[in-house]
Amino acid sequence: MDQTPTALFESYEQDFRHIISSISEKLEGSGKNQLGEQRKAALRKVEIELDEADDIVSQLEVEIQGIPQSVKTPYLTRLKQAKADLTKYKKLSKDLHSQAARTDLLGAFKSGTSSSDDPYGERSDRTRLLAGTETLNDGSRRITESTSLALETETHGADILRTLRGQREQIENSRNMLQTADIHIDRASGTLKGMIQQMYKQRFILSAIGVFFVVLICTILYFKIVR
Repeated sequence: MDQTPTALFESYEQDFRHIISSISEKLEGSGKNQLGEQRKAALRKVEIELDEADDIVSQLEVEIQGIPQSVKTPYLTRLKQAKADLTKYKKLSKDLHSQAARTDLLGAFKSGTSSSDDPYGERSDRTRLLAGTETLNDGSRRITESTSLALETETHGADILRTLRGQREQIENSRNMLQTADIHIDRASGTLKGMIQQMYKQRFILSAIGVFFVVLICTILYFKIVR
């Protein structure tokens, strides 16, 4: 498996694009026409996916630090675009949540009004107030549930990030060990080259000494025999 920084970045970016596509479908695509509880369930799912996308963007920021400067510029642009998309859908999700809450509140008040000539309707002010309070409490409960779910997702995402950081450290340690081994091999190679050069030098000296003695002996014999 390719574990280079660019490959990891592209893998996380692909996951991010898949999640963003799902969010877009729920907020702007076919999910936009959903009503009632289906719409609320879709918005809760969007909150979970936004948290996952946020975690992936954080991991993209980690991975881009290991990309060489020579190829880093296009990846910085892609990271900037991912952040912009995440901010866009966070704002859209927040607006739709507020719109849904207002719709629920207005619906509760409308259900408490009457078509009679009485401007205050058949229900008392207390009844309408209780209905509005119940709607607000229901909204608060759903927000609490969404917050709890988001915290669980954040914890899970943090565990994943810690695991990924541990794997990254292992890879970096392995790379450092390989670099150290390369240095030792280079030093050993240099030592062997020096020993080989010294051996050739000694052979040359011994050969020169042998030639010198042969010439010396020949000279001595010449003078003794010839003269």
